[in-house]
Amino acid sequence: MFEAIGAKPALTGTMTKSELNRLRRALENLRSELSSATGRRDTLAINTSPEELDQIQSASERDLAMRGLERNSSRLREVGDALGRVDNGAYGMCDACREDIGLRRLVAVPWTS
Repeated sequence: MFEAIGAKPALTGTMTKSELNRLRRALENLRSELSSATGRRDTLAINTSPEELDQIQSASERDLAMRGLERNSSRLREVGDALGRVDNGAYGMCDACREDIGLRRLVAVPWTS
């Protein structure tokens, strides 16, 4: 993410406002992508077929699509939570130990809590 815009993240220390804004934009873009992907539920349609193998394959594909939608939905919640932390000033602080999360970690996984 930072490499694409020509900046490298700091190794330690407090996040700058510019870095925070870049991470916010990355989270907003990810939220947009996940929202559109989660909205596509046409892969869950039940197709009937007289052939048993076709029914099994269709059920398998539907299960795979369901797991993908669940994964996207979960990630969408995590991204929304991260954006909430950005808004309330808690972004970049570990929920468990209240220590700062390293910028490299936030760049790699911006929704990390």
